Amino acid sequence: MRTSTRFAGVLAGLAVSLGGVALGAPAARADIPACVNTAVQAGASATDAVTAACTRGVSGDLTGCVDGLAQAGVPGGAAGGACRLAAQEPR
Repeated sequence: MRTSTRFAGVLAGLAVSLGGVALGAPAARADIPACVNTAVQAGASATDAVTAACTRGVSGDLTGCVDGLAQAGVPGGAAGGACRLAAQEPR
């Protein structure tokens, strides 16, 4: 087998394997910084508790997210809005 043919085959295999990894990886659909910023604008401090609550929103636990932000001092409406932002794709 010629070296150029072998090299082309290796490159093709590499491209297919890397493409499969990219397709298998979940897309980033979380905007934790937007959630934290909204909570801070509503009066909370940017603490680990706020980040943890926003992280719950990412996983779809909106109730846990809102409850966590409420415990951190974020009013209900702002907490709900921040948690909805957590589940959105970053901008």
